[in-house]
Amino acid sequence: QSAEVDEFIYHECLIHPPLLSHPNPKSVFIMGGGEGSAAREALRHKSIEKVVMCDIDQEVVDFCRKHLVANHEAFRNGKLDLVINDAKAELENRQEKFDIIVGDLADPVEGGPCYQLYTKTFYETILKPKLNENGIFVTQAGPAGVFTHKEVFSSIYNTIKQVFKYVRAYTAHVPSFADTWGWVIASDQPLSIEAGNMDKKIAERIDGELMYLNGASFVASTILNKT
Repeated sequence: QSAEVDEFIYHECLIHPPLLSHPNPKSVFIMGGGEGSAAREALRHKSIEKVVMCDIDQEVVDFCRKHLVANHEAFRNGKLDLVINDAKAELENRQEKFDIIVGDLADPVEGGPCYQLYTKTFYETILKPKLNENGIFVTQAGPAGVFTHKEVFSSIYNTIKQVFKYVRAYTAHVPSFADTWGWVIASDQPLSIEAGNMDKKIAERIDGELMYLNGASFVASTILNKT
């Protein structure tokens, strides 16, 4: 899910809204994310104690660890637990719970390798029980443009709405994807997305400057077109 020129848009939108909505995030489980960019952004949060990145493809992980210079520090970070495994099996077998669970996976094409990780059954029986009390789930949700949102974006949103009490979809244009892209954030606790409060949290809780996301841009991203 990365082109070096603009991957920061995708990964800032994926990672920071859920972590900033949580009162004190300490643990993150990333399904997929083999290139390391999602882990890199999560590790920028000062409160984080552990990030588990679970990707099934050893070759992708090894290639990105070697060649993506921007992620070298993330791969070397002592807080990162890198696991090569099927994300469903790994999450199911882990004993601990997490403050944030991230879906950084390929789109749910029927019969594809990630399809089972977008189902209501998976969300209800495996993913949600692994969230802590104030836990938040976020997933990439595919193309979300006027002509493309019906491919997977709408169905992902509607599926998650059946499982969590508070659900918000949001979108941003990612030039290298040649489309507007979508994400869905969900929790059983109210989500904190007020612009001024988010800017305050960004300044207090994140190491360094964000390149794309701020409070106003996130609030704007939650306003979807009528289609």
